[in-house]
Amino acid sequence: MNLLISEIIKKASNAKTKIEKIQILQENNSQALRSILKWNFDSELESDLPEGEVPFTPNDAPIGTEHTLLAKEYKNLWKFIKGANSLTNMKRETLFVQLLEGLHESEANILVLVKDKSLQSKYRITHAVVKEAFPEIQWND
Repeated sequence: MNLLISEIIKKASNAKTKIEKIQILQENNSQALRSILKWNFDSELESDLPEGEVPFTPNDAPIGTEHTLLAKEYKNLWKFIKGANSLTNMKRETLFVQLLEGLHESEANILVLVKDKSLQSKYRITHAVVKEAFPEIQWND
């Protein structure tokens, strides 16, 4: 069974050593996971969304019954990056809220942190760990 992106991040965060964190990230390597981590840690990828809490209704359906998964929805994340689209602010924010409400609450919460580049404020995952886990990612530091 594939883990949710939020489960992978939590598992890596809870690992005791840097080597274990890297191993967990590599064992669960996916384009979706790399995209989320790149958005969070890449200095050139700026969110085109307001900072802070997002007013959305969490989807608290049991895991496996949610409407959608970050593993599939990551392809649409470019819509929320500054300069990547011509959506109006209202349309972009509406799409983001719809995305959050379709995801399991744990994945939505990860995405809210990533939008503000603050994943590391709640999870013990550093840019150094991510760089070592995924050396193929091109970073703009």
